[in-house]
Amino acid sequence: MKTLVLPLSDAAGETTNPLIPHPTEIIFAFVFLVLLAIAFAKYVVPRFEKAYADRTAAIEGGMDAAKQAQAEAKAALDKYNAQLAEARQEAAKIREDAREQGAQIIAEMREQANAEAERIVTHARTQIDAERTQAVASLRSEVGTMATTLAGRIVGESLEDEARQRRTVERFLADLEASESARQAVGTDG
Repeated sequence: MKTLVLPLSDAAGETTNPLIPHPTEIIFAFVFLVLLAIAFAKYVVPRFEKAYADRTAAIEGGMDAAKQAQAEAKAALDKYNAQLAEARQEAAKIREDAREQGAQIIAEMREQANAEAERIVTHARTQIDAERTQAVASLRSEVGTMATTLAGRIVGESLEDEARQRRTVERFLADLEASESARQAVGTDG
């Protein structure tokens, strides 16, 4: 079999180039393209614009929120730093007050201890003076009795008379104190 290839021809009998489209097809394609552009501009582009605007608003809102959050964080940090500085100053003041109170308590305790020591020393001196006075009186009595007895044996007469006994003892003790004073005066001179 043989194939027959016929050249394309127009009604006028001219042959057409298959690469060049027919003018009606060009018109239909142009009308379809215009309708497609109108439909695209009417339905698709507004949705893209809306999505773009929403996305832009969301990004700008996010950026604004981030800036606001950053500003709030900075304000909170500044507030925290101010409170921290205030707390440090207050702590330093409390420590200083505690030191002053401690020093004051120590001074009061020393003063009380000194007063108590002075009171104890005064009481001890008073007690020593009282005991000395009592010892001197007791000693005078005992020395007087012994001196009277001894003097009575030496003299040979009784010195039982109390007034006479007292005078004798007083004179003996005065002589004894005078000799003791003279001995101390000689000891300090030499």
